[in-house]
Amino acid sequence: MNADKRRFSPELVLRIILLILFAYFFFGFMLIPCLNTLTSIFAERNAAGARDPLAVIRFFFAGTMGQYVLNSLKLAVCLVITVNVVGISLVLLTEYFDIKGANILRMGYMTTMIYSGVALVTGYMFLYAGDGMITSLLKNAFPNFNPNWFSGFNAVLFTMTFACTSNHMLFLRNALRGIDYNTVEAARNMGANPFRVLWTVVLPTLIPTLFSLTVMTFITGLCAMSAPTLLGYDSINPEIVRLAGSTVTDESFPQARAALLSIILAMFTIILLTVLSAYERKGHYLSVSKTKAKLQKQKINNPVANVLAHIYAYILFIIYMTPVVMIIVFSFQNYSAIKGKRLDMQGWTLINFFGKADYSYVNEAGRTKTVVGSISGVFSNEKTLGGIKLSFLLSAVAAALACLIVVVACNYIFKKKGKKMSTVVEYALLFPWLLPTILICYSYRTFFNSDAVWYVGNQNLYFGQNVKLLIILAYTVVKLPFSLRMIKASFYAIDEELEDAAKNLGSSGLRTFLQVKLPIILPSVLAVFALNFNALFTEYDMSATFQSPKGITYAMVIKSMLEDSTRGANMNALGRQCASTVFIMIVSGLILYLVYGVGARDLSERLEAKKRWRERWDKLTGKSKKALKA
Repeated sequence: MNADKRRFSPELVLRIILLILFAYFFFGFMLIPCLNTLTSIFAERNAAGARDPLAVIRFFFAGTMGQYVLNSLKLAVCLVITVNVVGISLVLLTEYFDIKGANILRMGYMTTMIYSGVALVTGYMFLYAGDGMITSLLKNAFPNFNPNWFSGFNAVLFTMTFACTSNHMLFLRNALRGIDYNTVEAARNMGANPFRVLWTVVLPTLIPTLFSLTVMTFITGLCAMSAPTLLGYDSINPEIVRLAGSTVTDESFPQARAALLSIILAMFTIILLTVLSAYERKGHYLSVSKTKAKLQKQKINNPVANVLAHIYAYILFIIYMTPVVMIIVFSFQNYSAIKGKRLDMQGWTLINFFGKADYSYVNEAGRTKTVVGSISGVFSNEKTLGGIKLSFLLSAVAAALACLIVVVACNYIFKKKGKKMSTVVEYALLFPWLLPTILICYSYRTFFNSDAVWYVGNQNLYFGQNVKLLIILAYTVVKLPFSLRMIKASFYAIDEELEDAAKNLGSSGLRTFLQVKLPIILPSVLAVFALNFNALFTEYDMSATFQSPKGITYAMVIKSMLEDSTRGANMNALGRQCASTVFIMIVSGLILYLVYGVGARDLSERLEAKKRWRERWDKLTGKSKKALKA
């Protein structure tokens, strides 16, 4: 009897229910939709109405579809070169060489961490587009200057080069700071100059990190979406989104062509991640001394090289900081100043953030016309505010769901360590990493845009308000691999003796998890939640794929502001766009501070900070009490 009770304990029943739900989630929202996309390629019919499995593939080789693949490959290859050159130089200038003002330079180089995607691209367009500030200055200085120079491949490569260096500033910087200075000093004592030490001692130790960054940069270039879309470059992802919204009356095999391009992206991604995993499994080790010394910055003794390094460092700083500074400044300028791309010292205003105003102008007949309420701020414009609210809700729910699923899964994986089922669960959570985001989203859009999917109760998830649920599911699935990598690492910090002690005291598995394990991993879980939210809040790729009247996210609203300002359809669309970018910077900066600032403190630092705040509070309240007595 006791054996039966143990066999059918509430904990076992809960575990079975969770495994069933996980299997339902994996097959219904990860595997089956993607398999449906794959099979749809071979289900097309020819002009005679007969099923022709190779019709789309023949169309691919006969038409222009291959050009989109070549364009994406070209961008990915060039991006690997430019991003690595710029990214490595940023890290060396701020961490390895002794450059004056390195702390200020570092802050400028890391600005891409607080705004990215469509917000970053529109920021660069504010400067370099046909009517941009810098382009306007160049046109005035050089009358024959081409105002449309910032478009196509060169514009995309320029923008993405400086947008994709944030990973170098995070991961390569940490790898460089982890180098043992004793090895550098030993090479210097043997007469090697700083550049030779860099080439023969430092860079070889960074190769594993550089290889990982190279692969991820290649995948980023291959799957680029916002920059090619806004800057007019024919690559794979924008074409997939375009075809997804097309019909057979517009062109041949639109859905199957989109599916084929998605599968091609998936093949490239799987191959690259497989190569990266195989490279990491080889293991890379560095022999260091027992007493590891902190890396010290190297002085550039050659005066010419020193001057050139400083010039290069500050040119990069200007490139990074100019869009940020101009966007912040012009977010507080009035309509006429923003339209003319000129700074008006009398035109400071908060209208791009708050409130509404009328717009008056003189028509061709010389009469003054007034458009009531045509100027509105970010937090006074219904469409913009609706996009913020929707993105905030969807991102928060999806980030929380991803963390919840991964925490429960990691607890199971560590509890059943070494068993086949735990391995299956782990690889199932990593499955979305093998596929490009656009394939997952396109698969959702086509598979769930039907009333015949029994998996979801025969509900059309792409119709009406249901699209919000579909976006949440896509957001959650895409963030599962990253959440697993981060949260799983925190489980290694749990001392097994704590769990054994809880069991000896008669605590159940669920109670042990809630009262012992969860408090230990909670800071890491909150950090992952914050980073997931930060990435999803202004996410563009998935938003463009799921675009519908009931699913207009903040990123799509920002894109529509750019279109409105280009057509002149809205009086202060560009000003509201600048204000939106500033708002994104504030939200992202606050989250990064909570994660890498407050969240990165150890227990002693937190206690010390708590003590300081308590002393300040006691001092303040003490003064208040004295004032009341007086």
